[in-house]
Amino acid sequence: MDGFGRKVERFLQFFAEYGGYRKVLEGLQNTLTIAVLGLIIGILIGTVIAAVRVVPKYKMLPRILNAVCTFYVGLFRGTPMVVQLLIFYYVLLPILGMNMTGVQVSIWVFGLNSGAYISEIMRSGIQSVDPGQMEAGRALGLSFSTTMLQIVIPQAVKNILPTLGNEFIALIKETSVVSFVGATDLYVAFSYIGSNSYEFMVPYLVMAMIYIVLVVAITLLIKVMEKQLGKSDRRK
Repeated sequence: MDGFGRKVERFLQFFAEYGGYRKVLEGLQNTLTIAVLGLIIGILIGTVIAAVRVVPKYKMLPRILNAVCTFYVGLFRGTPMVVQLLIFYYVLLPILGMNMTGVQVSIWVFGLNSGAYISEIMRSGIQSVDPGQMEAGRALGLSFSTTMLQIVIPQAVKNILPTLGNEFIALIKETSVVSFVGATDLYVAFSYIGSNSYEFMVPYLVMAMIYIVLVVAITLLIKVMEKQLGKSDRRK
């Protein structure tokens, strides 16, 4: 216990007196920013792709769009996140002549990657909605897109909310790979503390606890949202 106590003391000393907490706050902020914005981008992309996938394929345009979406989903689901980050940061950005930070690249890559997975989640959610909802909307004179956006998709989101929560949790944990493109996340922050204090045990244990707290908080938030949506359904 004395040895572990000294490790804790060394960690607290570097964390408080030598500014380690600033690195942790920066890493936590970047982790949450990448995960939240990545999820928002993923939901937008996934919803569009899911809508395209469920559109009747009677005409040529829906078939072409469906083929493009199928390729997109296969591409991002078939390659690891870290490979996508490396290609975007070290290959595509120099070719396009663009200048983006590691955090900005991570946000877009996480969003594009998440969009591929959320598209399948959203598609299953749309298909779980009673087809009569679409028929009722069209019978009222609404267009396909209006019926989808105002009637079908809101009901689909209620059905897939727990799965979206799981996707958010996955994004939070996957931010540990953004160090490959020079972004500071929780892993980088605590590795920095460990390297400078010459003690990795306590920093990594604290890092694990922070991830657990984030996951528990997200889980509780999703449960609260589910209860609120359930109450609104019962009032109807």
